[in-house]
Amino acid sequence: MSSKKVLISGASIAGPAAALWLSRLGYDVTVVEQAPFLRPGGQAVDFKGRTHRLVLERMGIWDDVIAAQTPKTDLRIVDDTDRVRAVMPGEFIGGDVEILRGDLAGILHEHTVAECEYVFGDRITELSDTGRGVEVSFAHRGSETFDLVLGADGVHSAVRRLAFGPEPEFVKPLGYYYAVAGATVPSDLEMVLPSGRQIGYAYNEPGRLAILGGSKAPQLFVFAADRDDYDRHDVGSQKRFLERHYKDAGWRVPELLSAALASDEFYLDALARTRMTAFTSGRVALVGDAGHANTLGGFGTGLALVGAYILAGEVAAAAGDHRGAFAGYDRRMLKPTKIARSGNAGPFLAPPSRARIRMRDLNFSNRLAYAVMMKMTDMFATDDSVPDYPLPSGSRSSRY
Repeated sequence: MSSKKVLISGASIAGPAAALWLSRLGYDVTVVEQAPFLRPGGQAVDFKGRTHRLVLERMGIWDDVIAAQTPKTDLRIVDDTDRVRAVMPGEFIGGDVEILRGDLAGILHEHTVAECEYVFGDRITELSDTGRGVEVSFAHRGSETFDLVLGADGVHSAVRRLAFGPEPEFVKPLGYYYAVAGATVPSDLEMVLPSGRQIGYAYNEPGRLAILGGSKAPQLFVFAADRDDYDRHDVGSQKRFLERHYKDAGWRVPELLSAALASDEFYLDALARTRMTAFTSGRVALVGDAGHANTLGGFGTGLALVGAYILAGEVAAAAGDHRGAFAGYDRRMLKPTKIARSGNAGPFLAPPSRARIRMRDLNFSNRLAYAVMMKMTDMFATDDSVPDYPLPSGSRSSRY
């Protein structure tokens, strides 16, 4: 394989996954990341079914993921008197194996840093696809030409905006928002069972959810809102937006809200999904949430790894011809990404009425209903249409 140059924007999950495969195929890979360093911790992400496991094993990171996995968390759904109304089992929340996003990013970085160049604290500002290459301008380093550019920079992808068009053309807000905060868990709540399983607590009011504890996030808020009257780049504005929508909530929400507003670890964004059925344009391709996001809808991280695997597989099958490879990638990704183009996790997590909250809770107390939900998640996670590409496999375990 030639030593063609590939630039990947984004060093979280999808970007390093694509870097791992392309560097094994002999490409000269550079990963640029706007953040000054890898972000540790964060929300937990999960994998489920044989397709996800196959890709993790082929990548050579399955053992590392297992070693760093988080305990299962059962989510107790309570009312304002602390009465448990239902339990959302850890197998539903966390799939077969769950790991903190930052830990997974660290594993991927460890498996690629020797072969790929990582550039932190910089970002792409301009792209110009000349047909023979992509001329790229950066915020801080000099311009450079690459054979291929991959956007793995999330739902608010700058690469998608520069190569495909404005965000509103491709991203649909779903009328719900979520906030994640790091905070100390109250000492009077039981959080770990003798078996080692963790316990989290969830409280609903119509259009609002507050979760405390567990590996998904120390605190998670999901709520409906008519408009996004906050500045996405201003954490103070985001905190005020959250406060306005929870200031009169019951249970222990005032206590949780106060802790969240004081936390240095805070992130808020809209629940959104992309509306794309083609993920390539010229010499530019999108991987992960940049092309197929559905916030909190499940399977996003697994789908990002599957997408990176399919992209590399099509590159190998096309013997490096990006036109054939990208056409194959667009075609192959239509089925796996179908789940990302439909559904909205907001009404499930924060139902709009008390009747809908009760109906949701019944799904977890009724064995048949719960079995059906689990079967559906198994079906969505396992995709037998993903080819078995003859890609170089990795078997080493990192020191991570």
